[in-house]
Amino acid sequence: METTVNVRYMVDDVEAAIAWYTGHLGFALLSNHAPAFADVRRGALRLLLSGPKSSAGRPMPDGEQPGPGGWNRIHIIVDDLAAEVARLRTADVRFRNEMVTGPGGTQILLIDPSGNLVELFQPARG
Repeated sequence: METTVNVRYMVDDVEAAIAWYTGHLGFALLSNHAPAFADVRRGALRLLLSGPKSSAGRPMPDGEQPGPGGWNRIHIIVDDLAAEVARLRTADVRFRNEMVTGPGGTQILLIDPSGNLVELFQPARG
């Protein structure tokens, strides 16, 4: 039995986030309650896309407003990173950096329409 992992991303525009994740990264739409909330799925990952009108978007007791961005990110393993990067560049997807190679493999960071990061990673062959 596959375990579902849920991750919440705060987004500025739920519809734009749905289009980006389904159109560029192969997520499937589970539910759409825009402009407040939607959820999409890829494998065992259920990504909750919460807009400013969602309950997750309500201000904290100190008044701070939840928002997108930061350095935390989902990590998607791909078989051919160079091919994925080429495909996404032709679709005008924004990148945070160029490909970086380390002992475990090669990675690159994408930026979703709200500024959240997604890491594409190709493990080292060994």
